Amino acid sequence: NKKRLKGELSKDEIDYVISSFMGGEIKDYQMSALLMAITINGMSFDETLYLTDSMLRSGKILDLSSINGIVVDKHSTGGIGDKVTLILAPLLASLNIKVLKMSGRGLGYTGGTIDKLESIEGFNVNLKETDFINQVNEINLAISSAFEIDQADKKIYALRDATSTVSSIPLIASSIMSKKLASNADIIVIDVKVGNGALLENKNDALKLAQYLVDIGKYYNKKVYCVFTNMSSPLGMSVGNKLEVIESINCLKGENIKDLMEVVYSIASLIVSKVKNISLVEAFNLCYQNIENKKAYFKFLEFVKRQGGKIESLKCNAKVMKVESLYSGYITKIDALKIGKLSYLLGAGRKNKEDSIDYDVGIVLLKKIGDYVNQNDILGNIYYNDTVISPKEFLSCFEIEDKKVKDEIILGLKM
Repeated sequence: NKKRLKGELSKDEIDYVISSFMGGEIKDYQMSALLMAITINGMSFDETLYLTDSMLRSGKILDLSSINGIVVDKHSTGGIGDKVTLILAPLLASLNIKVLKMSGRGLGYTGGTIDKLESIEGFNVNLKETDFINQVNEINLAISSAFEIDQADKKIYALRDATSTVSSIPLIASSIMSKKLASNADIIVIDVKVGNGALLENKNDALKLAQYLVDIGKYYNKKVYCVFTNMSSPLGMSVGNKLEVIESINCLKGENIKDLMEVVYSIASLIVSKVKNISLVEAFNLCYQNIENKKAYFKFLEFVKRQGGKIESLKCNAKVMKVESLYSGYITKIDALKIGKLSYLLGAGRKNKEDSIDYDVGIVLLKKIGDYVNQNDILGNIYYNDTVISPKEFLSCFEIEDKKVKDEIILGLKM
């Protein structure tokens, strides 16, 4: 009622809400009402900080004292075709930077890193905590599904997803930071996606979120950097779990998928410059070199093998339908949200956390914004098994016009 009337909640009140919700005293319908009141009326920074702290203390906090060196964690607010972690993490690890990441499974049309890694036969995403930390020490990289950290976020996020309260900036900030603080890395880089395929559609909301994230980090003496990237069109060429892994491997082997590698190099250069205390140009050159000499690719192979994955058996087994363009002209738009939803309909996403997904299905674009296409050129391939979508649905994601436009990928930086 206090939040419905636009009042500001105290730390004691927020602590009471979280502890009572976790203990079962506060029911789902009561918590849902509060989440909606927060979504409508917002929260101050202090309230968001109190909520982050309460959620952080609802589970364990990783002890990284046995790891030698600066530990880096990277998070994305989620998007279509976002496989940045699969390239970025081994690239940083190949430069002797410790990367520790706890990831989640995807929900709806946004894929999760864990799902993508699980599409590799045998890959173990459920590491024990000691193995997780030992692996970071030994090969500089480990990615696992979350341990018993931030139990409140898991429970609250399920309600947010069911009650259309996911897009609230204070709720996004507290969800991200409570998880990242529980992971306890020294440097946290957050890829804030902006556009119709992201949680936040406009730059102003993204700036507000980034300010909250950076300021919460400062309160906990953590360095938080936010990179704003465009999610109005899919990132890279592939959307779908196994397809995105294959694309990531190709990039690690040196294929330059321009928009995807621009995001990878931007985030990687920022992290390397901070960890090694060098300029962004020097950092970029180191990153570029380790893609060209394939050290990042070999680190990826080492990482997959260490976690039980059989990369040699990675192959997409779905049926393929090629879709041709009806018109000639320049591609001026590829609707990320529509592409994501179509991939979800094919079976690449899930409605509920417990649902199974089809790792093989998805969409591969053969053209990007700014490319010229002739009538009957193939715009993309649809990989399908049990469910297929019509070419008309796929073609509705594209706008083709006479005039060429440029797709801006990196939208800014906040630190």
